[in-house]
Amino acid sequence: MAKKQKEKPVEAAEAETSEEKKKKPVLAVLGGEKAITESSDEAREFYNQSRFGNQMEGGKIELSLLEALYLMEKGRLEVRSDAGKIMSFEQFVKSARKVEPNFWIRYCVFKDMRNRGYIIKTALKFGADFRVYDRGVKPGEDHARWIVYPVHEGSTLTWHEFSAKNRVAHSTKKRLLMGIVDDEGDVTYYEIRWMRP
Repeated sequence: MAKKQKEKPVEAAEAETSEEKKKKPVLAVLGGEKAITESSDEAREFYNQSRFGNQMEGGKIELSLLEALYLMEKGRLEVRSDAGKIMSFEQFVKSARKVEPNFWIRYCVFKDMRNRGYIIKTALKFGADFRVYDRGVKPGEDHARWIVYPVHEGSTLTWHEFSAKNRVAHSTKKRLLMGIVDDEGDVTYYEIRWMRP
């Protein structure tokens, strides 16, 4: 008489398949204003599929602090300090704030835009914080649609500062978005345009 094999419970089989799907995070090292990934296919996917970071020689990807924190929060990246210790979310934010005091406000806007399906990149050469591409458009395929300035809801802008931001958007042929971040980290956007009466 042949022994009957025990079947795995359905929950155990489902757990195994979800574990197989869960990828091991990509490793990166924090260095000043950037995080540099290991050279792996998974790291290159960040750039090839979602346009995170910039490609470097040797197959590594150079991520901005904002991109690195976003990928950490999604469980796709593990960042180590110069000393080789794995950084927690809080440690990373503390380190990033030393480099960039307005980091958290900028991160709230970056995260919100990425979660909405937009590709968001720095726009320092335009004199803005970010440039944002329409959904489905990758940098290099077409121009960015907006430039975005993240602002905390409690901060103030002079008319001169506001006018300068609007002038930058107009001269670069992009739309101006103000990303207003409240104390809970929620973002409200206001699009500003030139009008002729």
